[in-house]
Amino acid sequence: MSDMLRAPAEIKYAEELDWLESIDDGPKPFSWRLSPKMVRLFILGSERADGLDREIGQKWYGDRSFVERSIVTLASDRGLLLIGDPGTGKSWLAELLAAAISRNSTLVVQGTAGTTEDHIKYSWNVSMVIAKGQSRASMIPSPIMTAMEGGVIGRFEELTRSTSDVQDALISILSEKYVSIPELDDDNIVFAKPGFSIIATANSRDRGVNDLSSALKRRFNFVRIPVVTNKKSEAEIVRFRTEELLRRHNIELEVPPTLLDVLLQSFADLRAASASASSDDERLESALSTAEQIGVLEDAILHSNFFGASTLTSATLAGSLVGSLARRSPEDLAILNKYWHGVIEPRAKEQSGEWDGFLDGGRKAIATLS
Repeated sequence: MSDMLRAPAEIKYAEELDWLESIDDGPKPFSWRLSPKMVRLFILGSERADGLDREIGQKWYGDRSFVERSIVTLASDRGLLLIGDPGTGKSWLAELLAAAISRNSTLVVQGTAGTTEDHIKYSWNVSMVIAKGQSRASMIPSPIMTAMEGGVIGRFEELTRSTSDVQDALISILSEKYVSIPELDDDNIVFAKPGFSIIATANSRDRGVNDLSSALKRRFNFVRIPVVTNKKSEAEIVRFRTEELLRRHNIELEVPPTLLDVLLQSFADLRAASASASSDDERLESALSTAEQIGVLEDAILHSNFFGASTLTSATLAGSLVGSLARRSPEDLAILNKYWHGVIEPRAKEQSGEWDGFLDGGRKAIATLS
């Protein structure tokens, strides 16, 4: 794992998954590696009432009902569609589910405007076709077809980013559970084995890009993942991801709780301002998601480690926030400047502490970018 930039969940948590599988005596649907209860426990973490000999850490933060409904859906013959705003943890939940159920989360198709039907069915090795003709040996199965043949979970990221032709191809796969290969005379149908399912994700902000047809919607169970608004839950998510970053880079740097509070409060303020804005010009282009909050903190930590005194300061955090959120000029800079003068400045006068450095760092960053 040390030579991977980012290990998939089944490798990262391999030892934990092995242990859970060794003690799992619950009923398992189809070819699942873990029972539904153990899948939930792997994702949400263990509690004292579970009576385990070791603690299993929480990996996804959100309502347990979302996880349970996702697991139940995958145990049926329907696909699972995780839908929500950017940064709500849809892809991470999909990866954890696939890792726990199939021990393989890498059978992924990324939906884009350039995604074709071949990406979800099959293509051909041209040199082999020229040399020996079309056969199963010269066929290149897609990740979805590979999942069908193995009876495991396939994933489709950003489904609404792909065109209607690609979406229509998914309908037959989800309905008939097989793919025909008309180019072959024999062995020309790939049937899905029990355990196959698809976890798709969709960004609710992409509504209208390539809307799902009613036929495709009927073949998915929808699980809507809301934006995390509870400060305690959001703090746990940010802390969890930040600790991963520090371990990955072997950085020994402490994130003071007071600075985390400053970051959380700033994002809460900006979200409230965005919600009350009357036009897009008065809203930051950023989705102000938890994922972007993590990105701001990661940027500040790395900057402090490489160019600072190995100490995270409120001024560095402010500079990272401004640099990350000021995407349009002059609109975003004007919004941030208004926020700094109207909210941060009075708060610094009233509360002082970390807010003083945050005020100065933000002012300098805005002035530099203006």
